[in-house]
Amino acid sequence: MKTTALFSLTLLLGFAALPAGGAEPLTLKQAIATALEKNPAVRAASAAEAQAAARLIEARSNYFPKVNYSEQFQRGNNPVYVFGTLLTQNRFTAANFALDALNHPDAVNNFQSQLTLDQVIYDGRQTALGSKIAGFGQQVVREQSRYTDMDTIQAVVRFYYGAVLAAENVRVAQEAMKTAEANLRRAENLRDTGMVTDADVLSLRVHLAGVKEQQIRAANDLEVAKAALDDAIGVPLDTDYQLTSALTPAGLPGEPLERYEREALERRPEARQAFLAGQMATTQSEMARAAFLPQVVAHAGFEADRQRFTGGGGTNWVAAVSVRFNILNGFADKARLEESAAAERRADAERERAQSGIRLDVRRSYLDLRAADQRVEVARAAVTEAEESLRIIQNRYEAGLTNVTDLLRSDTALLAARTRHLTAVYDQRMAAVRLEQAIGRLSPGSEVLN
Repeated sequence: MKTTALFSLTLLLGFAALPAGGAEPLTLKQAIATALEKNPAVRAASAAEAQAAARLIEARSNYFPKVNYSEQFQRGNNPVYVFGTLLTQNRFTAANFALDALNHPDAVNNFQSQLTLDQVIYDGRQTALGSKIAGFGQQVVREQSRYTDMDTIQAVVRFYYGAVLAAENVRVAQEAMKTAEANLRRAENLRDTGMVTDADVLSLRVHLAGVKEQQIRAANDLEVAKAALDDAIGVPLDTDYQLTSALTPAGLPGEPLERYEREALERRPEARQAFLAGQMATTQSEMARAAFLPQVVAHAGFEADRQRFTGGGGTNWVAAVSVRFNILNGFADKARLEESAAAERRADAERERAQSGIRLDVRRSYLDLRAADQRVEVARAAVTEAEESLRIIQNRYEAGLTNVTDLLRSDTALLAARTRHLTAVYDQRMAAVRLEQAIGRLSPGSEVLN
């Protein structure tokens, strides 16, 4: 990227317009690091990653036994309840066989303690496939978090350099004010000598008022830009910084467009998410078919029954293995198979669409950067020519060889050329950042941020 001494001097002088007294210095890298720590969108993405990790643990839970302990109290005189309770409490005697005792028993208390264990032995790979889907989901969330990070970095760069650009526009407006005031004094001196009329002086005063209005707008834009930067970083909107990273053009791409497109298809979060969505859809199809396989579950239980909570009583245990066959489930399983097949087709189409969109984004960003670089060169040359033109017109005006209209036109042209130059540099830098993001490279260590 070619630069000139004039351009560098212009940008370095521009920092005089930035707040200095008491403001904390802030580089672009520091602003990005702060945003990746404090920006609400980044913190929300981090929380989403924690949620996805918890869902993966939940999906794997069927690999482990389920152990439950319960306490229950019952009291009643239902004959069947009393008969069974006395048996489980080891309190049944021969007297309980009396017909009157069987038909009209006294109420009985029962404090029951139960400890149960259930373990899935085989579930048709439902747990394995569910865990696999949850793992894909976790990777999707990670890619979304990476997308959020890149989007946050891009926003910080945009608002950081937007604030620098606004400060530069303030400085340019201040220089234009000085030039307009000097031209007004020049016209007043020429009027006093009779070389020009009051009309020239009035025209220059109107021009000065217009430049003053532009300076006011530029100062307001600077305040808004600073607040926008604070918001992107994630700090209070009245936080004041001294921005110390210069706004300079970025280097042009050093590799062919086709290579950038291939890299983007591998690195972009959207490409990874589309691929993972396809893997999830395939796994869901496997899970739908696995629903037709039998399930084997083991159960074990220990029970203690007693008349008083702290007293003795009877104990018993049970162990069982059950096998469940899915013969008919109201056609829900068949519908789930059809749904998963449609999900696979949809994932394939979405992946194809994502790949096309990524290629288009890379190509647009690549071409935008080249066009923005050409604009910088054209705008830089225009500033040099406008400065020389104004110098010549000012000399001719003092000599009475031109009129105030030419002077005003030249002064206005210089102000516009300087503003376009600054905007072109900003656009070129942002185009470089967007290309880095389109490829999927944008990170706190990216060279484009230096």
